[in-house]
Amino acid sequence: MKLVVAIIKPSRLEEVRQALNSHEVHGMTVTEVKGYGRQKGHSEIYRGTEYAVHFLPKLKLEVAVDDDQADTLVAAIRESAQTGRIGDGKIFVLDLLSVTRIRTGETGAAAL
Repeated sequence: MKLVVAIIKPSRLEEVRQALNSHEVHGMTVTEVKGYGRQKGHSEIYRGTEYAVHFLPKLKLEVAVDDDQADTLVAAIRESAQTGRIGDGKIFVLDLLSVTRIRTGETGAAAL
């Protein structure tokens, strides 16, 4: 099993959700996060005063999938989240050692 973690722009969430649904992935966790990469933030002007914004708002998506779905899922997230501009985000794929569904006690791929 794999845990796919994606950091994306908030404006791309609906496109990513639809892409995941089309690949039969119906569960994900979404967290509002802030951070920066090569983009290093930006400047904003508010009431005539310039402010440096070092941490930009992003969304962190986490999806647990079977091993054979991971590459397809990464491609779907990349295609649906990409705008072609700096700050589109990153996708991380981690090994998932175990999963347990709390309600039924199912473990492994059956719990996904």
